[in-house]
Amino acid sequence: MEPNQEEQRVAANQEFIQSLNLLEDILQQNITPKEEVPLVESQPEEIAEVEPDDKIDLAAWEDAVADIERYLEGKTST
Repeated sequence: MEPNQEEQRVAANQEFIQSLNLLEDILQQNITPKEEVPLVESQPEEIAEVEPDDKIDLAAWEDAVADIERYLEGKTST
């Protein structure tokens, strides 16, 4: 792999990790102390469904999708 490609991969990886961290921060802000997310054990069918009255921050999701799209566009343009 050429040095320039390696640098681009490292930069893209860092940008992607930052986007994921930002998404995690946004999602953590939306969880109140009484709404702690249960850890999934060995039984996937026991996953609790999201209740309809839970509020989802659509703008945060749109930002996350835009970050992922920018990452993928940058990856394909190289």
